[in-house]
Amino acid sequence: MHAPLPIDAPDEVREEERFDAERLRGFLEAALPGASGPIEVLQFRKGYSNLTYLVRIGDSEAVLRRAPFGVQVKSAHDMRREFTILSALQGVYAKAPRPIAFCEDESLIGARFYLMDRVRGVVVRAAEPPPGVVLTPELLRAISTALVDNLAGLHAVDVTRAGFGSIGHPEGYVARQVAGWTERYAKARTHDVPQVDAAAEWLARNLPKESGAAVIHNDYKYDNVVLDPDDLSRIVAVLDWEMATIGDPLMDLGTLLAYWPDPDDPAEMRARSYGPTFLPGSLSRTDLVQRYQERSGRAPFAALFYYVFALFKNAVVVQQIYKRYVQGHTRDPRFATLGDWVRVVSVQAERALTRGRIDRLGRPS
Repeated sequence: MHAPLPIDAPDEVREEERFDAERLRGFLEAALPGASGPIEVLQFRKGYSNLTYLVRIGDSEAVLRRAPFGVQVKSAHDMRREFTILSALQGVYAKAPRPIAFCEDESLIGARFYLMDRVRGVVVRAAEPPPGVVLTPELLRAISTALVDNLAGLHAVDVTRAGFGSIGHPEGYVARQVAGWTERYAKARTHDVPQVDAAAEWLARNLPKESGAAVIHNDYKYDNVVLDPDDLSRIVAVLDWEMATIGDPLMDLGTLLAYWPDPDDPAEMRARSYGPTFLPGSLSRTDLVQRYQERSGRAPFAALFYYVFALFKNAVVVQQIYKRYVQGHTRDPRFATLGDWVRVVSVQAERALTRGRIDRLGRPS
């Protein structure tokens, strides 16, 4: 009999991100019927943005989500919006965790927050698998195929149904994203990275036509999906909906591509991977595009724009986090090297633009 696979588990809370758990008691007892007893708070510490905690009260537990300490871009950490999106997805997209309750009272833990169900499963966060997981080529082919199929399934959700009306403005979405992230970079800049500026200028000159409107996750990648411990090729949940909206689905596909190093990408791109995307058996970036096109029924499209935009956006997001570290708003040591990651990601965008393609970026032209 095989040993059970490791369920993604929380750790102790980082010192600078602790709060007085007892202040939650009244809210927890109201939100979780029958909940009583001692309160314990642990933290899922792998993420870089919104903070995620496991809260236990007696025999009951829930996941708590709140904005990071010291954030300045409030719109990127709107807990009410995230809660609304998860609520709207209930009954139409089974991979969205169930939201439980929202708290407007910032006095409890210093920020608005919400509770949602905990989903247990395996999270693969890098090329090195969790203990007990053997990533054979056959399994990697199945998981990577499931990832792109699941994305196409999300984009098939009917956004005209009730609940989505207040989420996003799909008309002109691509142009607004390019302009918005360019502005955010200007505000977050701590040092000059010419490749970021060059990508922004190219994107503004090469805006494609809108491809439609869909629910888009905007941060879809390996470490934001939960896999079934009994069948790793089956996705049981998608996490971290903080950037989700109604927008152009091809922008969402671009996000997945940007988190998907290929085997022949430069070593610096593969060094900070978000999953085993470049190991034998995995779909390549080109395979992802072809599979998505088949599953979504979309006409052929030029993937380069969406790939470059996603790399550019990732560079800006990382730069925003790095600026928080530079300004002393967080002491998390993981953030100290993020300035170099801005360069790595933006140089990848430069390679793609120079070669006019999304694949074989590590080989000579």
